[in-house]
Amino acid sequence: MSDTVSWNVHMSVREGQLNDARELMTEMVESTRGEAGTLGYEWFLGAGGTVCHLNERYADSDSAMVHLGTFGTKFVERFLECFEPTGLHVYGEPSDEV
Repeated sequence: MSDTVSWNVHMSVREGQLNDARELMTEMVESTRGEAGTLGYEWFLGAGGTVCHLNERYADSDSAMVHLGTFGTKFVERFLECFEPTGLHVYGEPSDEV
């Protein structure tokens, strides 16, 4: 069995936040590129700019925790200003910490 952990986040873009959301997505992609153990990190913005999906995949729970730590310190406040999370699907067997 694989140690990989992945998730898909579904969200709505908050009204008036599309430009800020796009800027934040770019910053988060750049930040994630430097994280060891990241196997995939893709944003998908719907044509109308109101719906967004984020697919993330990590080599293991430790790698996922590194990413979540960075997210918590650098991005969470702006993320919640730009997006309204509407769904989360987690795949694999993440540790309890994840």
